[in-house]
Amino acid sequence: MKLLLTTDTHVPRRARLLPEQLLSAVDAADVVFHAGDWVDEATLDLLLARSRQLVAVHGNNDGPALRARLPEVARAEVAGVRFAVVHETGGARGREERCERQFADTDVLVFGHSHIPWDTTSAGGLRLLNPGSPTDRRRQPDCTYMTATAQGGALTDVVLHRLPQRGRG
Repeated sequence: MKLLLTTDTHVPRRARLLPEQLLSAVDAADVVFHAGDWVDEATLDLLLARSRQLVAVHGNNDGPALRARLPEVARAEVAGVRFAVVHETGGARGREERCERQFADTDVLVFGHSHIPWDTTSAGGLRLLNPGSPTDRRRQPDCTYMTATAQGGALTDVVLHRLPQRGRG
């Protein structure tokens, strides 16, 4: 199963549209994970229409309409891998241990909020993935998203994709 992981799209605040490279990856994915901060319902509707399966949550910048449509925590099992999705995990210090306690029945936790790509594994084996943001790089060199493969109870081929910056030649 081909997976796409994204978060913090912030449309239309940070970008008017999602990058075409991200949308092509959505089209190619079997499952799309979005860890919140959509900002507008049109982006949610777009990903619902384009994705085969969407596993998504709301973020701290999402208003009442998005909060009514999306949970704070989402869970899914894909090809034998148990996923949880949440927007915020708190500060980086102690993140693995804190999340391992909170998501003890999970193999992979997808999260966002910081716009900083993150890929670590806790002592107990919980994989934590933050794909960064495809529209708002903040202090990062590039806007990003992730792809991965889930099969036979394992997550493999986790790749951080860097998007070209607008206005560069």
